[in-house]
Amino acid sequence: MRARIAVLPGDGIGPEVTAEAVRCLRAIAARFHHDFEMVEAPIGAAAMDAGLEPLPPATLALARDSDAILFGAIGSPRYADPEAKLRPEQAILGLRRELGLFANLRPVVPHKALRHASPLKDAMLDGVDLLIVRELTGGIYFGRQQREDDAATDECRYTVAEVERITRVAARLARARRRKVTSVDKANVLETSRLWRQVVTQVMREFPELQLEHQLVDSAAMLLLTRPASYDVIVTENLFGDILSDEAAALAGSLGLLPSASLGEGTLGLYEPIHGSAPDIAGRGIANPYGAIGSAALLLRHSLGLQSEAATLETAIAGAIAAGVLTADLAAQGTEAADTRAAGAAVLERL
Repeated sequence: MRARIAVLPGDGIGPEVTAEAVRCLRAIAARFHHDFEMVEAPIGAAAMDAGLEPLPPATLALARDSDAILFGAIGSPRYADPEAKLRPEQAILGLRRELGLFANLRPVVPHKALRHASPLKDAMLDGVDLLIVRELTGGIYFGRQQREDDAATDECRYTVAEVERITRVAARLARARRRKVTSVDKANVLETSRLWRQVVTQVMREFPELQLEHQLVDSAAMLLLTRPASYDVIVTENLFGDILSDEAAALAGSLGLLPSASLGEGTLGLYEPIHGSAPDIAGRGIANPYGAIGSAALLLRHSLGLQSEAATLETAIAGAIAAGVLTADLAAQGTEAADTRAAGAAVLERL
């Protein structure tokens, strides 16, 4: 198979973890006789440092012309002023909007070898295997914003069509899992959530084989940490999904472990670890690359349709973790931590 992959390392630890994911993709290509053309381009603060926009037109054009996008991380303290007209974070929002990437998938499956890294008791983690499906191009992040001298407004708006399409994505994924969908909203307070609940209920009638439950977001935030094994697929709006998926990282033990996929109507998708740019550890070679490598596995599965290759890469990640090759965010106190390169090499060895 021939495929073109846009590689957008971004800022902070983004280039470090993305480099390991690229190494693994090259190894997969060699083992399974594929031809992956990987083309790198600047984005975020790295682009701004070069005198460009956060999302340069050439980078957007590359993304449009590729089969998939491997993304690192974005953000820098150099551009942290919330009053600035140009900020690195505008790049990822622009990519989602311009490419129509409305569905964000964030799987959470705690590894047995990492029970020590989670703040939850061992018994709470038994049987946890959940998938958060977050609506990505609507809601408060994309609504009208207004600032006055003594007030500010962020508009949260959803259309029926936006809720319908994300619900169908969640339902189709649930059919291949344990056939349960939990829709999270705040329907006791918010009008957008009342619309959300009504539309989700209607759409789910198309999937009578699935179980549907509705939960308020505050309740879901508690239950995610008190009975996480009860969840299969969680579908929710943009802001709630952003918060809940980061909370769910506590189940796995570290933000550095979790991959994500952002998908649209076609096969083009953007794949990135859920962690940020972590400028405090950038350049030290200690960042956890497993989330980035796991994102490469999702790229193989969802954009390229290479199921066996994706499973092979995920098995290699699990094998590296089981062998105790753990970066500083995962290593037990008093044990030696692996650096970024060593963790990537452990995955490569198992490929």
